[in-house]
Formats: sequence, structure tokens, C-alpha cells
Amino acid sequence: MDHQQLLDVLDQVRSGALSPGDAASKIGALPYAEVAHAVGSTMIDHHRELRTGVPEIVYGATKTAEQVASALRELARRAGGAIATRVDPVKAAAVAALLPEVAFHELARVCTLGTSGTRPVAGRIAIVCAGTSDLAVAEEAALTAEFLGAPVVRISDVGVAGLHRLLARLDEIREAEVVIAVAGMEGALPSVLGGLVDRPLIAVPTSVGYGVSIDGLVALASMLSACAPGITVVNIDNGVGAAIAAVKVARLAVRR
Repeated sequence: MDHQQLLDVLDQVRSGALSPGDAASKIGALPYAEVAHAVGSTMIDHHRELRTGVPEIVYGATKTAEQVASALRELARRAGGAIATRVDPVKAAAVAALLPEVAFHELARVCTLGTSGTRPVAGRIAIVCAGTSDLAVAEEAALTAEFLGAPVVRISDVGVAGLHRLLARLDEIREAEVVIAVAGMEGALPSVLGGLVDRPLIAVPTSVGYGVSIDGLVALASMLSACAPGITVVNIDNGVGAAIAAVKVARLAVRR
């Protein structure tokens, strides 16, 4: 149940279409649902969006296709839409066999089902990607932000190896309320952007790079040590976390 669904129940009580007792039962039955599968069960948190502004997002990497499909189905049943991340193509095909209406976004490894209802208005988010090799994480962030109702502008392949490419897109980046910078290798892009824009900046290190990059640890350390102050850094390859943080800030920007 999200904020709008709760308001709808309360409006029904006010109009007399629903008794207070029935409304209490309806709300009380919605906090979570247990979904059984071949081994164990999943507890779907239907009240998460009401509490935090963000619904439950299914992490698909360590789940079976059956578990992903059942979680998506249950979330969409209440909310109208659902999203699962870190779903590889083989697992996505198995999910689609169980849930034919699911859409698979292969680059981002994201499955979406249905369309969510009205969400709070959010300002624009610019997702700035250093290189083509970082696009999978950038697209994961973009699809997550769009699922949460935020408009997104994608700006790709503007890393510091060709700084003129980034400078040519600065005006477009500055039009956004929040900026997400995605980069691997030495992770320099957020530090450069931090000295050029006055928007909240969320940095995402990726696991892209040769040996000494240590699967993104060098980029993470570089972003945490950036000389440009005020940069927020999320975990390696964590496009979802960056998107959620950006959406919450972008919603506040519009409310303000």
C-alpha cells in the first residue's frame, strides 16, 4: 500500500462507501504477504512505500526464477507494478516463462512488471556515465529512477579521458535537480563534476578496470577521497542505491 492507496481508503470512509471497521481490516491486512515457493517462502513488504516512499525492489541475483516471478507477481498485484534487478538473461527467460507479461531490460539486467500508480512528483535526474563499459550500472540506475516516477536524462561516454565531451554537455547536466555520476577505472568523473556543478552529486563506482582496479575498489577509494567536497558515494555497482537516494532528493527539490 502506498500513500495514495491509503488516502483512497480514507476517502471511502469519509464518503460512507466504506465503514471504519472495514477500513481498519483492509489496512491491517496489507502490511505484508507470505508467498510460498518450492523451498521456504518470501515475505513481501507491501507497506514499505508507505513508510519510506520507495516500494520493495526484488534483488534477483541470488533468487531462483520462481522466487523472482512470485515476488514480482505479488508486488504488482497490490501496487500495479514491480521491478527486479540483477537478473541475468537465462534467469530472465525462465521468469518470462512463468510470468509472460514481464519485460526484460538486458543491458541493465532488470525485469519490470506492469505500471505503478501515481507517485510523488520528482525533479529531473541526470545520469552521467563515464564510459560505455559503465552503461549497465548507469542503466540500472536510470530504470530504477524512472520506475519510482522521476524523469531521467541519460548522458553517456563522457569520461575524463576526453574531457571536452563532458564540457559539451554541462548545460544539460546543470538543468537537472540531482546528478548521478557512474565511473570505473580510477573513478575521476565525480570529482571533476563536483567542481563544475552546484547540484547534489551521487557517485557510483563500477567494477570496470584492469587488475589493480581490484573490481572497483580503486574507483570507490578515489570517489571517497575526492578533492571536490560534498559528493555522496554509494557501493560498487550500486545503481539501485544511487537511484533511490537521487529520487528522494529530487522529490524534495520539487516540494521546496
